[in-house]
Amino acid sequence: MAKWLPKGRLLSLAVPLIAVLLGGLIGALIMLITGYNPIAGYAALVKGIFGESYYIGETIRAMTPLILAGLAVAFAFRTGLLNIGVEGQLIVGWLAAVYVGLAVELPLIVHLPLSILAGAAAGALWGFIPGLLKARFQVHEVIVTIMMNYIALHTANAIIRTYLIVPGERTEEIHSTASLASPFLQSITDYSRLHYGFLIALLGCFIMWFLLWRTSKGFELRAVGFNQHASQYAGMNVQKNIVLSMVVSGAFAGVAGAMEGLGTYGYMSILAGFSGVGFDGIAVALLGANTAIGVALASFLFGGLKVGALTMQSQAGVPSELIDIVIALIIFFVASSYMIRWVINRVKKEDV
Repeated sequence: MAKWLPKGRLLSLAVPLIAVLLGGLIGALIMLITGYNPIAGYAALVKGIFGESYYIGETIRAMTPLILAGLAVAFAFRTGLLNIGVEGQLIVGWLAAVYVGLAVELPLIVHLPLSILAGAAAGALWGFIPGLLKARFQVHEVIVTIMMNYIALHTANAIIRTYLIVPGERTEEIHSTASLASPFLQSITDYSRLHYGFLIALLGCFIMWFLLWRTSKGFELRAVGFNQHASQYAGMNVQKNIVLSMVVSGAFAGVAGAMEGLGTYGYMSILAGFSGVGFDGIAVALLGANTAIGVALASFLFGGLKVGALTMQSQAGVPSELIDIVIALIIFFVASSYMIRWVINRVKKEDV
């Protein structure tokens, strides 16, 4: 038998890696077919991620909300739910965090945590509604969360336009006591938009892992997701756990929005469309195999691709849209992982 073939957990790790390699390979073929140099294109991409401290700072900044959005999707999936409403939960979390950040003046030690918690609470509330409908009336959470994305977008825009708008089609700047911006981090990364939010995102990874794998409540949540009937027979409150799962998932998404409002921008603009971060979180969770460490690594990949794409376009002339194609291919191959598993198992059988 071929000993080089992955087994068990190694196979689970191999599938995302193979998907990334295949996505990059087909991306290179597309560059060749369309008349671009794939070596120059990918060299510029890598340079746009690691070439300068500014790019490194921007990559970490871009991966910060992606981590939290990915955790929101992964947490729900681990408990048997599909939260497609991360984008909407992120938007309401963004608005709530910015509002608290500009509406009150408090000491930093109170104001910043309060603003972040406001974002988490808003996202949790937006997750509570589909959770309740799922638990009480068996309304499928995918349909409800998709629709609530649009409600969040237009409601947030209406609130800003009616109550908070200033010239520039946005809210006022938040107070410095609610800001995650760091002059120190910006100075060492050539004045990128890197902020302290990436520490909160890493803390979120630990919280998800600890909650799901080191607490009895996490065991309940996973058990309900695995088999509701068996969990109910064992005395677990299935409805309560469904609601709790969506609330926690929504809270992660709300904090992702708070990172944008309190860290990257310092305000919230009227959105012409979705930010895309919440939807990217689905891909991040998928590529990261719905694990905390996997989500962090996938977020780095996605954040780096998006930041490096700009350099690839400016230095190699390759359209930045090609990166969207590569990302789509990676997602396709991860979603088709059963094909990769089938090929590996087939090779194993032939090699016996």
